[in-house]
Amino acid sequence: MSSDLLVDLNDDLGVDDPPSNALNQLKLSPMGDKLWPPDDSSMSKSETDISKRLGEGSHLTWDHPYYDIARHQIVEVAGDDNFGRKVIVFNACRMPPHHELDHHKLLMYLKATLDQYVESDYTLIYFHNGLTSENKPSLSWLRDAYREFDRKYKKNIKALYIVHPTMFIKTLLILFKPLISFKFGRKINYINYLSELEDIVKCEQLVIPTRVRELRARSSDNEAVPLVMRDTVAFLMEQGLEIEGIFRRSANVTLVKDVQHRYNSGEEVSFSQMEDVHLAAVILKTFIRELPEPLLTYQFYNDIVNFHNVDSSSQVTAIRNMLAMLPEENYASLKFLIEFLVQVSAQSEINKMNNANLAVVFGPNLLWGQDAAMTLSAIGPINNFTRTLLDQHYKVFSP
Repeated sequence: MSSDLLVDLNDDLGVDDPPSNALNQLKLSPMGDKLWPPDDSSMSKSETDISKRLGEGSHLTWDHPYYDIARHQIVEVAGDDNFGRKVIVFNACRMPPHHELDHHKLLMYLKATLDQYVESDYTLIYFHNGLTSENKPSLSWLRDAYREFDRKYKKNIKALYIVHPTMFIKTLLILFKPLISFKFGRKINYINYLSELEDIVKCEQLVIPTRVRELRARSSDNEAVPLVMRDTVAFLMEQGLEIEGIFRRSANVTLVKDVQHRYNSGEEVSFSQMEDVHLAAVILKTFIRELPEPLLTYQFYNDIVNFHNVDSSSQVTAIRNMLAMLPEENYASLKFLIEFLVQVSAQSEINKMNNANLAVVFGPNLLWGQDAAMTLSAIGPINNFTRTLLDQHYKVFSP
């Protein structure tokens, strides 16, 4: 499934050709639409000075054919990285609403900017935060844009850094895998924190948008939680809490594949009509397990496997500090899942699924190592960490 169930389906894109039906229907969940005020159009003096130094084509005269694109500062040239390679920055939050932007012209402007540097090695930095349902381009445009950049552009790009990636964009890259060459795929890197950029480029030379610098506010609602998780949990809360052995039973393989296909095809999925608690439970577990990266992320694998070394009096603080560093959607989804599992455990006298049993079922789905053999030896510690999450949830997730 490759986490393609992450899809939040809003309307039909009208894309008629391959690589997959999922591309025809995948739409960005508007998780960030109300989290951020409009980005400040004005810059501080230091930012203005930097912008002037970096303005190689970014700030054009009003009669230039790309002026109406360049004035938004979506694409910036930001000097050289720590390895002497030219840095091109793409700011998603600076894209105006889609009806106010000529996306084809944006693509041509990006190509024209890159044309100045593609004969030498260069680095591309993409700030993802701020891409919402109001300003996102269509998937057909993204597909065509990738095809537009031929070997001339891909040969010398040494790295593409995606800053503040969400599960959506990670899933999107999985769905685009048939189009992306193996060599280019190896150049894609995720950056969760701005501090990580310092290893690549001096952040002081980047004009980082305000909303990107201030990212980390936690949403109090479930907008960041994938649709599949919301659907399955809502049904299981209503119908599954008193089912003995919930999450330990299998489901019809054909039905599982059918539900996955329906999500990817943009069809509404109603677990209430199917009346199969175990099907919903399997869909939830499978979705979490088949994410491109575990919900708890590879970054914390060693910390969690060695968590038993943390003094019991310090464990809650250690977990809170760890979870505070998770990407926004990961944190929201984990909190949503744990709070649901606590409700399941509360009915353990009936369903036989207490915190220990739930930890055994969900631990391996929340975290795994990049080396399968290493994961096998770490299942016990991972399950124990999951048990602590459940036991201490009221402290771990408290404001």
